[in-house]
Amino acid sequence: MTFRRTRCPHCRAKLEEGQRIHPDCIAPWAEAQAAKKEREEAKKARMAAKVDRALTRERKEALKTIPQLIKEAQREFNLYVRTRDEEKPCICCGQRPVSSAGLSGHLWDCGHYRSTGSASHLRFNEDNAHRQLVVCNRYGAGRAVDYRIGLIARIGLARVEALEADNTPKKWTRDELIAIKEKYRNKTKELRKQQA
Repeated sequence: MTFRRTRCPHCRAKLEEGQRIHPDCIAPWAEAQAAKKEREEAKKARMAAKVDRALTRERKEALKTIPQLIKEAQREFNLYVRTRDEEKPCICCGQRPVSSAGLSGHLWDCGHYRSTGSASHLRFNEDNAHRQLVVCNRYGAGRAVDYRIGLIARIGLARVEALEADNTPKKWTRDELIAIKEKYRNKTKELRKQQA
């Protein structure tokens, strides 16, 4: 037994014996089919473009140098530290800035006790980095003595001395830097969820 169409595929009205489509529906149905085919082709093109963009993104990621990856990981780490210490005052001066309304730029930095230039192996150490006013960090040359006093108050003398004694050389690998970047991106998201 074969299936016999009883309704018009375009207007869905009943068909007479031997008809496959109403004569008045042929042109609109053909236009609808052409539009449907056009939409399907456009969807295929969008999907192909999406796959192409993903492949391009992967190729670009594979071409990144170690310094570029360090910069990206550092950006995520610094954002995490500023978010983590959001409710705390500046590690050096103990002050909070006045309202930032009308000011351009930001007022807070992620200040490192031992700088990333002199102790790059500690650049992603959470004990070594705390939220610091831009004025104290950039223009006050880090205010190392005040930073140390604030650091002892926050994490204790033993951990500060451990930071000062740590001179282990470190060479970062691509995989480590990518993992650090993802780790701190996820930690920042979690912190923001908790704070919301």
